[in-house]
Amino acid sequence: MIANPPVTRSKFRVAVVGSGPAGLAAAAQLNKAGHNVTVFEKNRKLGGLLRYGIPTMKLSQEIIDRRLKLMKDEGIQFLTNQNVGQNLSLEHLFSYDAILIAIGSTKPRSLPISGHHLKNIYFAMDYLEEAQKCQEDGDNAPGKAYDKDVIVIGGGDTGVDCIATAVRQGAKSVTTLELLNKPPHSRPVGNLWPQLSRACKVEYGHADVKAKFGADPRQYNLLPKEFLGDSSGNVSGILTENVEWKRDATGRWEAKESNSEKILKADLVLLALGYLGPETDLLDSLKIKLNLRSNIETPRGSYHTSIPRVYAAGDCRMGQSLVVNAIAEGRQAARQIDEDLMNSSCLAGPGGVIPLVVQAGAA
Repeated sequence: MIANPPVTRSKFRVAVVGSGPAGLAAAAQLNKAGHNVTVFEKNRKLGGLLRYGIPTMKLSQEIIDRRLKLMKDEGIQFLTNQNVGQNLSLEHLFSYDAILIAIGSTKPRSLPISGHHLKNIYFAMDYLEEAQKCQEDGDNAPGKAYDKDVIVIGGGDTGVDCIATAVRQGAKSVTTLELLNKPPHSRPVGNLWPQLSRACKVEYGHADVKAKFGADPRQYNLLPKEFLGDSSGNVSGILTENVEWKRDATGRWEAKESNSEKILKADLVLLALGYLGPETDLLDSLKIKLNLRSNIETPRGSYHTSIPRVYAAGDCRMGQSLVVNAIAEGRQAARQIDEDLMNSSCLAGPGGVIPLVVQAGAA
């Protein structure tokens, strides 16, 4: 790929806070429109979720670095180790003509049962981030999962990344706890295309565990009741109870506890239970309005926040989602910012590509 910087530059400066998929997508589009873009990242390296939340075996760091080099060559400025209120002031941020908040949704959902204070219980993203940083530093020390019985609570994409990472770190065993019923092997009746299939899927992490240990790691219909610990304060197991899912009088599914308990051995527990919204340090400083789901509030179909000249895109606005959705959010937020600055935009809208036309008076 060859860098293709804009032919002309506008007089406007745009700050993008966060270098994850939404922030990078927005920065690329705003730069294409000719604006002067600076991306602020709190970590020591760029990429956000792409670098620290997705394991290397799933997304090569070389791909991220290649794209970042291209963006730098096209004129985008990147600043790392930038923390608002520490070495990055609000006054400096507001010296820009527009600010896009793209900080993701990183506040993890906990499991407040007895024993949650025990050692060696981690949130999934903390575990994945540490594993990625050790790898990029060339740290060959055994990872957290080495020679441990690992239990991952939560069966989404992040949980799959955790079990795949644990296998590569040399875990003794890997188990995933799922509260719901095991999905059928084929599409259930009524689950027609183009709906997302609700059939059981074998992801790469499941295949890795089966290849190493001979069995699928998933155990279904299990409700964690208590984390058990040893005399040193380390987690040693999880007390679980089998649940049965039945429809109530209204047809809704509800879980019925079966009074059938069992203890699963674990000396490393990873909580992959989703996220409750973005971290609020920056948002509190900005006094930005949040919605009932603790995400940044914007009008329907808009990326404007409650603060003039401040926009939001990605998971911090829509809640946790997929990388492709965050990219789409970033691109459309960039188009709205461009329209507000220039009174029109040549950037692509939803579902179509509009060729860039240099506007008179933009310089």
